[in-house]
Amino acid sequence: MIKLTQAQILGAIIAYLLGVFIVPIVIYFSDKAGLVDVPNERKIHHGKISRLGGVAIWLSIMLTFLSLVLLSQYPSGQLLSGIIAGGSLMFLLGLVDDIFCLNAKFKLFIQIAIATIVILLGVRIESIYIPFSNPVELGFWSYPISLLWIVGISNAINFIDGIDGLAGSIVTISSFAIGIIAMVVTPALPIPALVAFILLGAMLAFLTYNYNPAKIFMGDSGALYAGFLLATLSITGVAKTSGHLMYLPLLILAVPMLDVAYSSIRRIMKGQSPFVADSEHIHHKLLHAGLSQDAAVLLLASVSFACAIIAILIAGSLSKYYIFAIAVILILFILNIVSKSIKKRPEE
Repeated sequence: MIKLTQAQILGAIIAYLLGVFIVPIVIYFSDKAGLVDVPNERKIHHGKISRLGGVAIWLSIMLTFLSLVLLSQYPSGQLLSGIIAGGSLMFLLGLVDDIFCLNAKFKLFIQIAIATIVILLGVRIESIYIPFSNPVELGFWSYPISLLWIVGISNAINFIDGIDGLAGSIVTISSFAIGIIAMVVTPALPIPALVAFILLGAMLAFLTYNYNPAKIFMGDSGALYAGFLLATLSITGVAKTSGHLMYLPLLILAVPMLDVAYSSIRRIMKGQSPFVADSEHIHHKLLHAGLSQDAAVLLLASVSFACAIIAILIAGSLSKYYIFAIAVILILFILNIVSKSIKKRPEE
């Protein structure tokens, strides 16, 4: 039988291999069905590009879960059920939005409903660590704080998905950090670590086709789904630990959190809805400053990776898992070079 610790690595590998196979199929289907993203004044890409990357990501992750069930005694529990069910609902919401362009207020209402279901299943922040004092039980406030975190991070990943490879790189780095920390805290949290590594594998496969110039976009289905997974995994895999470690998700997800905070405050000060799309996100500012898409992604991904390494250092696990950090950097670098070389070949 495959042990759960082995399943984490196996899950990442299976998710990656499935993703590399599924993404081209989704691209082909999107082109035939006309489900593509068309350039406009707010978007910087050229040509019609598939916007159903979330389908490939979701399928890769769910088929990986199925594969692990067939290969081993797969763990079960309320928290895992909440993450899988809630994530699938968030994915479906994003998919409907990708196809039919839903109203922003309606989307927010459904997101709140999905987050509420997940919170009722036990995925919630129950206490807050106070330095030099005992943890404070949140009681009633557990719901609004957990709700704000889940909905906020889900939308933060969606907000930062504005240039090729950016959101995917941030999700990959963040899931890597959450997975490593969940493995080394005491007591270990193997289930969140497993889901995080599966997300990492699926996102690496997606990035193979999403680096500039992208052949497929994550879409709302992929961004909301990935953001939801990061939000719930950061609660179950990090925030439920004792002491100061519960604050590590704030560091791991610093880049998308700063972007969503900056964007929301700026829009509110202008008298606009924080959910109205524009071209003034942090990555847009970098492009306006003269950086290329690749340079902007590299800069923001480097900041995210530095935050992830600091979080792992604080958790006390860098000495044991340093090799994994180097491996992720090399994989991202190699995938970037390979994808560019493939896309630059002349059409047959």
